[in-house]
Amino acid sequence: MGLSSLLQVLVFPLPGLYVLSWVAFAPLIVALLRARPVGVLEMDGSVNLRAAKPGQAFLLAYFSGIVWYAGTCYWIYNTMHEYGALSTPLALLALFLFCLYLGLYHGLFGLLLSWSVGPGRDNRRALLAAPFLWVAVELARTRVTGFPWNLLGTAQVDNISLSRITTWTGVYGVSFEIMLVNVAVAAAFLVPRKRRNPLLLASFIAAAVLQAGRLVDAPALPADHTALLVQENIPVDVGWTRDTFERTLRELTDLSLKAAATTTSGAPDSKPGKVDLIVWPESPAPFFASDPLFRDPVSEMAREAHTWVVTGAIGSSPAGQSGRSASRLFNSAALISPSGEWTSRYDKVHLVPFGEYLPFPRLFSFAGGLTKEVGEFQEGTSRAPLEAESTPMGIFICYESVFPGEVRQFAEQGAQVLVNLSNDGWYGDSGAYAQHLNQTRMRAIENDRWLLSATNTGVTASIDPYGRTVAKLARKERGALVAPYALTSVTTFYTRHGDWFAWLCAIISAGALVTRFGLSVKAGKKAEPSS
Repeated sequence: MGLSSLLQVLVFPLPGLYVLSWVAFAPLIVALLRARPVGVLEMDGSVNLRAAKPGQAFLLAYFSGIVWYAGTCYWIYNTMHEYGALSTPLALLALFLFCLYLGLYHGLFGLLLSWSVGPGRDNRRALLAAPFLWVAVELARTRVTGFPWNLLGTAQVDNISLSRITTWTGVYGVSFEIMLVNVAVAAAFLVPRKRRNPLLLASFIAAAVLQAGRLVDAPALPADHTALLVQENIPVDVGWTRDTFERTLRELTDLSLKAAATTTSGAPDSKPGKVDLIVWPESPAPFFASDPLFRDPVSEMAREAHTWVVTGAIGSSPAGQSGRSASRLFNSAALISPSGEWTSRYDKVHLVPFGEYLPFPRLFSFAGGLTKEVGEFQEGTSRAPLEAESTPMGIFICYESVFPGEVRQFAEQGAQVLVNLSNDGWYGDSGAYAQHLNQTRMRAIENDRWLLSATNTGVTASIDPYGRTVAKLARKERGALVAPYALTSVTTFYTRHGDWFAWLCAIISAGALVTRFGLSVKAGKKAEPSS
């Protein structure tokens, strides 16, 4: 079990040993299905073991989940301590509580797997059910808790051949494939020893064939548009004064205009110095969409560059409504036309708990420091694309990129290119920025869309529909990335039908459990003595 926890941590960045994903869960599955002795020996003299009881299985998998979250989401400590004004003990407590909570999903997988075990020592039903159970648990983590960070399939984002199945199934299809191979490896240690080597060999061959897709590269995709993605590199904890605000804004507009003046668009009929779009990211700066000190320079920049501008900003009234209300703030993305008009705005729908709002304020009042830094925001109400003349753009903000079923709604509603604005400065130098980028790349693959990722501190990148990073800026540098992209109106099966595969796995899992309990009840009745 401890080995499984370690392997699961190593799969995701920063270690990023993606090849371990094919075996990372096998030790856990073996531990769950061979957890307790029954007091007799096997024919070959080894100890006779059977599956863990439900409570034991839950605890075994729960511990594995706690370790996994601690190893991959350790950055929560630094975020809460450095930017949330929590003391070291309280920040460690926040991380510990987070791991205890999210680890419940690993525990749920272990519990369901133990319930799937057939009569006696028949593990075949449990092994067959395991991939379906895992995907069902991932769906629950996405829909119930709202923290689908590092879904298992994301580990294979660089595997072009394998990851293309996400255009049909979403990332859950890759999770299923990975867990299927893990089950095969685990099965090799659950059968008699004389059958172990052939089964192990077959499992590793399957893993090698699937992993070989990473060696296959698709041809470069044509890009006939160009965006400038401005990486602001503004420190999260900067002290803002009027002079600091105006100087920062002046530097950013000058950087954008100079880059636009020296860039040639990818469009064949474009003129030198013309770009199609300038994008500023989500920012720690107090850029209010209603503040003339911010609006006027950005409008002037759009007019001078003769192009559309998207910028992260703080909205003070719901998108589409005029007026200002200090009590209603939104984490927003504003669209400015080449004439300098602020035409539309997207308000972030899926907010970050403890980062952008405080759930159950009385219970978690000790963790309110971080929300004081970034604001107590309200939820947006629409995922409609923003129209830049005749080009609909699906714009989503930071954490929203980890939700497959939410991002695909932009493409479903006609977005021809996806744009993610993010401030990854909250993560520091941990592996979270790389984990976030990989999850964002998977959204491009699922929806077969170019995706422009504009971040405050990096990684700022242009991502093609295969999930490849075709251009990027180095982290923690201020600059403007010349980002090629193209528009498309073609929709994938996943874009149109959403998480159907994950729901199917949940239904099959429920059916398997109902059948298992039905058989147990039937067997119990047969065993009762007749009166």
